[in-house]
Amino acid sequence: MIIAIDGPAGAGKSTVARLLAQRLGFLYIDTGAMYRALTLKAIETNLNINDEKVIIEMACDTSIDLTNNSDGTIEVFLDGRNVSKEIREPKITKLVSDIAKIKGVRERMLEIQRRSGRQGDSVLEGRDIATVVFPDAEKKFYIDADFKERTKRRYLELRESEKQITTAMVAEDLRNRDFIDSSREFAPLKKAEDAVYIDTTDMSIEEVVEVLLKHIKN
Repeated sequence: MIIAIDGPAGAGKSTVARLLAQRLGFLYIDTGAMYRALTLKAIETNLNINDEKVIIEMACDTSIDLTNNSDGTIEVFLDGRNVSKEIREPKITKLVSDIAKIKGVRERMLEIQRRSGRQGDSVLEGRDIATVVFPDAEKKFYIDADFKERTKRRYLELRESEKQITTAMVAEDLRNRDFIDSSREFAPLKKAEDAVYIDTTDMSIEEVVEVLLKHIKN
């Protein structure tokens, strides 16, 4: 079974997807981590982020693998190197949407994501899983929350690692990511017509997981 979860940044879909996969005994596939790994490689090799041709060539010459741990977390391997910590750094978050909006990059990632998802029962989360990557997924969900709540969640997530971060900075970053993700020409962020919409604004993570489980079991 393929379970596809989409939604904007800060809505809580990564945590929900990870816990859901753990509860079901499924593979958890964080597609955003793949784009973060590519962004890390572009930075480390001093590539021009705005040169789409060069970035696409890099993507086509890159291997990305995800390994599920027993505690539900994942490890991300970039060309055989574990980069799970590096891809969460602020410099990656700042640039990942610019990498992810490139059509040729998304086409390359599409191959990897479909191959990963077909390894077994899987929960995949991202921006275009239910619309592009697995439009025939058995279960589709679109997880959302109001902007104020998403900003709060992202701030609480980042404040330990980024001591100078403010809610205003987080809000500006989210607005920018929302715009890039929803307005890109290829595979924009949007709800699949047959996806179940879940507003998590006033829900705990566990409550969201329970709602998804109920839909899946039904």
